[in-house]
Amino acid sequence: MPPKSSEIPAEKDQLHPRNPHRAPYDFPQLSQRSPELAAFVQPNQYGNLSIDFANPVAVKALNRALLWQFYGIENWDIPKGYLCPPIPGRADYVHYLADLLAESNGGVLPPGEEITVLDVGVGANCIYPIIGRREYGWHFVGSDIDGVAVRAAQQIEAANPTLAGAIECRLQPARTRIFDGLIQSGEVFDLTMCNPPFHASAAAAAAGTQRKTTNLGTGRGPRPALNFGGQNAELWCEGGEAAFIRRMVQESGRRPRSCYWFTSLVSKKDTLPGVYRALQTAKATEVRTIEMAQGQKKSRLVAWTFLTPVQQTAWRQTRWVTR
Repeated sequence: MPPKSSEIPAEKDQLHPRNPHRAPYDFPQLSQRSPELAAFVQPNQYGNLSIDFANPVAVKALNRALLWQFYGIENWDIPKGYLCPPIPGRADYVHYLADLLAESNGGVLPPGEEITVLDVGVGANCIYPIIGRREYGWHFVGSDIDGVAVRAAQQIEAANPTLAGAIECRLQPARTRIFDGLIQSGEVFDLTMCNPPFHASAAAAAAGTQRKTTNLGTGRGPRPALNFGGQNAELWCEGGEAAFIRRMVQESGRRPRSCYWFTSLVSKKDTLPGVYRALQTAKATEVRTIEMAQGQKKSRLVAWTFLTPVQQTAWRQTRWVTR
């Protein structure tokens, strides 16, 4: 284990206390907000109002309604086939990062405009910057290796006045790189965040699609629809999340003063030992593992820093103290 490591458990089976999506979806209210969504809402097998979560068009309509109601986003769209993520879980990551910043600052969340976050793999959906801007006022840089995704995220920023000037989207030209060639000389971030590609191959991603669709009760043939979509780069990379995060750790170690807290989601618990070994090799000075839960789904984020206690104090005094 890397030095000064700690593990912070989440409340059992619950979203973060500040997450506005802790209650079940209020489909009548969302339908009033979005006639587009209303067309997909109907009683499920238990008699409760719901949508067919295996239908990507219905899921997209749900996301539009949620982003409008909770985050003030009136214009949101993604290209066909691109990842349309479940918003409650995405919001949890953002809220736990806010807790991490507050804990690092004597229990006080630093002023929003002072905080700059790098979202690695922002995607066409731009979800993390939307949530982080609305909830905490953070400024974002979003990176992606997919030019179509970058342009889509830029269009979302341009189409919503509440996001104006708050999100800069950059293309990472090297598909096998994460921070290299992206973080500019002298540039610093208070946080980085990432939801890494989960699968290790296209075949594994396809098998995951089949399992998910079957679990939803809609597996009826050889080419089921993936309810949340996703392009190759969003779903898989060589070596899967374990290799991706190890590479992220290695690249972060080459620029240890460019960020206070580097972080990444880790979907598989079995990935953690390899991540910890990589962090020890990279000489991280402090590591946090924060457990997250959404019903039966368990996940966690790992955060690490290379800053010494003296350097952390200097960072806070330079960037986080309100003048």
